[in-house]
Amino acid sequence: MFDKLEKAFLAGLGAVSLSKQKTEEFLSELKKNYQLSEEEGKAFLETAQARMKEGRERLTEMAETEVKKVVDKVGLVPREEFDSLLKRVEELEEKLRNN
Repeated sequence: MFDKLEKAFLAGLGAVSLSKQKTEEFLSELKKNYQLSEEEGKAFLETAQARMKEGRERLTEMAETEVKKVVDKVGLVPREEFDSLLKRVEELEEKLRNN
């Protein structure tokens, strides 16, 4: 039962984080609709939230990796490198103005 319930919860919830009030409302619904004790409901919710967090972290890592691949493939310059080069150009321009 928990497995089906968990899948339904995660599918319905998606990437949305629950506020404290929404969490309490959801916990109340779990207890009412699935005859879960408060302890079981809290355990289920904690597990689901932990899995959501892990999923978000994995998704973020995957997105960062893919963006980096695209940036490297296209030949874009990282922001830090751009800023460093811009600073050097400004310094050289300043030297030329002063000479």
